[in-house]
Amino acid sequence: METPERADPLEILRGWLDEARQSGAEAPTAMTLVTATAEGAPSARVVSLKRIEADALVFTTALWTRKVEELRLNPQVAAVFYWPALGRQARIEGRGEIAERELAEELFAARPRDHQLQGLVSRQGEAIEGLGPLRERLESLRDETADGPIECPPDWGAIRIVPDRVEFWEEATDRLHERWLFERRKEGWGRSRLAP
Repeated sequence: METPERADPLEILRGWLDEARQSGAEAPTAMTLVTATAEGAPSARVVSLKRIEADALVFTTALWTRKVEELRLNPQVAAVFYWPALGRQARIEGRGEIAERELAEELFAARPRDHQLQGLVSRQGEAIEGLGPLRERLESLRDETADGPIECPPDWGAIRIVPDRVEFWEEATDRLHERWLFERRKEGWGRSRLAP
């Protein structure tokens, strides 16, 4: 990675995601998301980035999940993208916030039908006795809805991550890896090179 020409780290990230997709990298939009309780106890999981906006990253989830509960109590989040075949990593730190309902509905409508149905059938993260009843409900719902549109559930939403820090890491064969840190300041993004 040469000295970044662009001062906007989200534009750089968008470019890296495009390159990961074009390279055939597996799960290029997979993002490890870290939230924390009000006391600071962290938890991590992998989510799928849905889009990059001018000033935020967006993913979707059910609004009853642990990650959303933690976001409500402590909006500080971190996220990591890692593309091992490309020797690249991007780290994001900032705050998470629930987006407007219209965005949730738009992104839900764009989901594959099976994903929409799963979102209606399963209360993600809740304890269950087994998958049998969920599979029965899924089949029943498939029959009930046939090929008609599936409405976005009221407890399903979009989450924005508004970054304060974005770090790019690119592997080098001599182990002197490229690292660039972008930090949000009043006048815009500040940029500095970090030691590998």
